[in-house]
Amino acid sequence: MTRSLRLGVNIDHVATLRNARGTAYPEPLRAARLAEDAGADGITAHLREDRRHIRDTDIGALKAGLKVPLNFEMAPTEEMQRIALMIRPHACCLVPERREEVTTEGGLDVASDIVRLIGYVAPLRKAGIRVSLFIGHDPRQIEAAAQIGAAVVELHTGRYCDLHAEGRFEERDRELAALRAGAAYAQSHGLEVHAGHGLTYDTVGPIAAIPEIRELNIGHFLIGEALFVGLERSVRRMRTLMDEARGTAPAGGRA
Repeated sequence: MTRSLRLGVNIDHVATLRNARGTAYPEPLRAARLAEDAGADGITAHLREDRRHIRDTDIGALKAGLKVPLNFEMAPTEEMQRIALMIRPHACCLVPERREEVTTEGGLDVASDIVRLIGYVAPLRKAGIRVSLFIGHDPRQIEAAAQIGAAVVELHTGRYCDLHAEGRFEERDRELAALRAGAAYAQSHGLEVHAGHGLTYDTVGPIAAIPEIRELNIGHFLIGEALFVGLERSVRRMRTLMDEARGTAPAGGRA
């Protein structure tokens, strides 16, 4: 039987728009609830060191105000560990972070930081927080993720999406094959497999069809599309495309 595929909606860029004017709106929690109503299985929010979009108060409001799980994206720093242990989200996803980057540029280098990350992850696991690592499909990084005790790896789909957008389809297909192999390899190491970064209506299908992947986390595109069709419609459309690619769409499709 084909497993269903979860959709996590990242609402960071609702906060980006709010912060551009220093107002109280648009409110990330309101967006998260709309996404929830439209079929999101979880909400993702990245509290960056520079607080450029999501703020500490947003994380608390999301944890308290959602029915679906909260996935707290964070750099593996002492400050973020302290916040995660205080908030106790359903899951936290450790990501690399540089102040000068526009968005996350690559996967976490777990293999070069195994000893520190074993100690870093331990109290999060003890607190009942599912730990995910945002990594590339390199087998070394997958092996290291399993070694440090992560429950989940989220495979970085950004390069695949960029190659598609640039019309470099042969390279895109090779990247897609590498993601498929990485997903299978991660599952063989006892890791739950998620994926995300840069996914759109045009690129989600082949990723959603990878049987080992259990969850996709998508944000920027859905918030951008919401400017034209509304957030509920943008989320529902993505949900439909994921279900169709997975072979789990109900008869007649979703609204």
